[in-house]
Amino acid sequence: MYGLVNKAIKDLIISEFGEDTWKTIRTTAQVPVDSFVSMESYSDDITHKLVAAASDVLDMSTDEVLEAFGRYWTTYTARQGYGHYLRMAGNNLAEFLANLDMLHGRVSLSFAGLAPPSFEVSDVTERGLRLHYFSHRAGLAPLVKGLLEGLGELFNTAIEVHHDRVRGTGNNADNAIDHDEFVITYLTS
Repeated sequence: MYGLVNKAIKDLIISEFGEDTWKTIRTTAQVPVDSFVSMESYSDDITHKLVAAASDVLDMSTDEVLEAFGRYWTTYTARQGYGHYLRMAGNNLAEFLANLDMLHGRVSLSFAGLAPPSFEVSDVTERGLRLHYFSHRAGLAPLVKGLLEGLGELFNTAIEVHHDRVRGTGNNADNAIDHDEFVITYLTS
């Protein structure tokens, strides 16, 4: 993953739990690097170690850590100069989600070798939609759930996110689901 991801994890930990907690997490993860270069590619293993260590140190499940990071990512990237990409992708949540692959295409012009996930929107109604999430990286569906919640906040749209279909599940290997699906329901007041 790119350094921008690891920088965001560090920023989240420091802003929510303090510098000492970040140092403890980095030490627990046995990650010798303290500063990450946004545009540099790092082994996915570093990110996984940081998430696992944060889970241990913060006494949270890895899913909870990934969800919290997903919610944080939206505001973090906007502050890091990528807000214009967010604004270009849509004026509301449904439009934004439908344009995620286009957004990743634009971002990949800046990040050589970027291997982003892919998203498809289906079952769009006035009450919500279904989001299909495809990735070569396993185990990041909780991060996507957090991202969706963060995007709901960004677009001032109250939503409920349900991880409806889980990649790799099914009756047998021949009919295992090849992607995750999320049902996003708009909440009205």
